[in-house]
Amino acid sequence: MSENHKKSPSNPSIAPYPNEDSEGRASAGEALSLPSHVAGSGTLDRLVETARDYAKRAASENTLKAYARDWAHFSRWCRLKGTDPLPPSPEMIGLYLADLATPTGKAPSKSAPRPLSVSTIDRRLSGLSWNYTQRGFTLDRKNRHIATVLAGIKRKHARPPVQKEAILAEELLEMVATLGFGLRDLRDRAILLIGYAGGLRRSEIVSLDVHKDDTPDSDGWIEIEEQGALLTLNAKTGWREVEIGRGSSDQTCPVHALEQWLHFSKIDFGPVFQRTTRDDMRTTGARLSDKHVARLIKRTVLDAGIRGDLPEAECSALFSGHSLRAGLASSAEVDERYVQKHLGHASAEMTRRYQRRRDRFRINLTKAAGL
Repeated sequence: MSENHKKSPSNPSIAPYPNEDSEGRASAGEALSLPSHVAGSGTLDRLVETARDYAKRAASENTLKAYARDWAHFSRWCRLKGTDPLPPSPEMIGLYLADLATPTGKAPSKSAPRPLSVSTIDRRLSGLSWNYTQRGFTLDRKNRHIATVLAGIKRKHARPPVQKEAILAEELLEMVATLGFGLRDLRDRAILLIGYAGGLRRSEIVSLDVHKDDTPDSDGWIEIEEQGALLTLNAKTGWREVEIGRGSSDQTCPVHALEQWLHFSKIDFGPVFQRTTRDDMRTTGARLSDKHVARLIKRTVLDAGIRGDLPEAECSALFSGHSLRAGLASSAEVDERYVQKHLGHASAEMTRRYQRRRDRFRINLTKAAGL
C-alpha cells in the first residue's frame, strides 16, 4: 500500500471526526473546533457550538443522511480493497466509480451488487466531495482519474431520466374523495390540495409553520388572506413566495381545506401539519415526516383506482411526492413562465421536464422559418 493511502496518526488533519462511528460517519459540523493555538473559553466554546449548529443546517436533513450513507459505503469499499478513505486518492475514487457502474467480484446473483444509475453515481461523488470538505480536504473532481472515468460512465450508461407519473386535476379530486372527515383525513386532504396547488416538494409541505419563527426546524410559514394563502418558503433555490388562490368551490379549494384543518385541529402555533393521536381526537405537536406525504399519495392513488390496469406494486411505484408538483405543471393551462415562477425553477427547460401533458409543437419553428 502506498504512503498516500495510509493514515498517519501523527497528522491530526487526517484524523476522523471526534464522534465518528466505526464506518466513519459523522454529522455536519462535528469537525469544527478552535485552532490549536487558541485557548478555549466559555464564550468561544459557545461560539463553536453555534457554528456547528449552523453547519448542520447547510443542507437538508435528507441530504445529510444521504451523504452519510455515501461515506459509509465508500469507507467499507476502501476497507475491503485494503486502503483508507483518507486522504483522498483520485486513483482509488476513479476505481470506486467504475465498480459502482460495473460491479466486480461475485457472479451475478440476487445477493450480488447491482450497477448503479449514472445519476446515483454522480450523487455518490457529490457526497464524497462534501464529506472530504468537512474533513478539511478538497476533492478535485476535474482530476483525470475521476473526470475521465465519470465521463466514460455517462457516455456508456446514461439513460433518459425515469420520471414519476403526474397526478392530473381530475385524478387528484378522485384521491381526495377517498378521504373521510376525521381529524387525520382533514389534515391529509389539506396536504394533497395545498401540495398540488402550490406545486410543492414533500419536504416543503411538512416544513411549514403557522407563523414565522415558530420553531427552529421550520423552512417556511403561511399567511391566509381573503383571496388565498401566501406561503413563504426556504426552498432548494433559496427563499421564495408561493401564492395559492382560492378554488372554485369549497370541496376543491386548497385554502378552505387548510382552514378547516387548522380550525378543527386547534393549531395556532408551530408546525402546520402535525401527527395525530392514535384515537384521532387531537394533534400531538410533532411535525409530520415528509415520508408521510409519499405514503399518502401512494395510498390514495390505489384507493381511487388510478391506473387500475396495473398490479398494486407496479402502480404504487409510478407515483411519489413529486407527482403533485408534476401534476400542477402538467395541468395548469397558463403561460409557461408563470408555472416556472410558481415552481421556483431557474430555467424554462427544468419546468418542461415536469410538464407531462403539453403541446410540444405549439410553436412551430419550421413554419416560422418559411418551410
